[in-house]
Amino acid sequence: MATGKVAGKATSLWDNMRIRFIVCFLGVFVCYFYYGILQETITRGDYGQEKFKFARTLVLIQCIISVLFAKFLIQFFEGSKPDHTASWLYGLCSLSYLGAMVSSNSALQFINYPTQVLGKSCKPIPVMILGVTILKKKYPIAKYLCVLLIVSGVALFLYKPNKSATVADDHLFGFGEILLLVSLTLDGLTGVAQEHMRARYQTGANHMMLNINLWSTLVLGLAVLWTGEVWEFLSFADRHHKIIYNIFLFGLTSALGQTFIFMTVVNFGPLACSIVTTTRKFFTILCSVLLFGNVMSSMQWVGTILVFLGLGLDARYGKAPKKTTH
Repeated sequence: MATGKVAGKATSLWDNMRIRFIVCFLGVFVCYFYYGILQETITRGDYGQEKFKFARTLVLIQCIISVLFAKFLIQFFEGSKPDHTASWLYGLCSLSYLGAMVSSNSALQFINYPTQVLGKSCKPIPVMILGVTILKKKYPIAKYLCVLLIVSGVALFLYKPNKSATVADDHLFGFGEILLLVSLTLDGLTGVAQEHMRARYQTGANHMMLNINLWSTLVLGLAVLWTGEVWEFLSFADRHHKIIYNIFLFGLTSALGQTFIFMTVVNFGPLACSIVTTTRKFFTILCSVLLFGNVMSSMQWVGTILVFLGLGLDARYGKAPKKTTH
């Protein structure tokens, strides 16, 4: 009887949407905070004369671990709960999801981590734009003002008035920005696909995680075999053994973090998820500056503060008013 009461109390607590949101937020924050540290350690680590250039293989390992993790969660916590989501929709979503991850990881070869993180902080913008154009969603004026604040902050962060770079450096910096733009666009398309799954099929968080990563594993597996990147990566890992442990932890924190991300998408929508994932990035930037010596100018700090001020105001005032029935 006591056990039943405890279980009932736990269930009622989880039914409280505010508590559910706090759990999702803390899960995303903790997992991806450490994920960000590992990502920079792997992609920008000291490997002597070599550089890490295996973004696709890194994402492939990340997807494989996520598939195994999601399968475990479904097996032990959901049993035989059916999933009616169309397979082609998972496939389409996985392509944009995969492209966004590979692009953002590849961008780290050309730009530092704070720049990549802040660029990805613009994720609510394509989610909102594509939500309006494709799903015909309506947002309050406050949300557009918050987005303007975010864009202004990113522009300040990226603006370098006294930049004295070579033509080659200009090219590299520009290519890093292009990769970020591609990643953001694909993030928006992923958000639209997830919103459609959520609205039409009531897709569960774990099934969404499993199938998107399964499709991504298939596509990336063929890609790294076709290009031969996987063999180059294995040779690189053999020369630098310490990277294996970091990649395993990277995949594990990603899988656990994705569990909370898909849980947020299913319960609160992709736009709320993009805001949750972005708020933790400010602390990731601070950590990157402190641990990896990425120096930021005063203007970049002002831009960073504007971005997260816009996100904070959006969370408070950017929601559409609830419809009342009479």
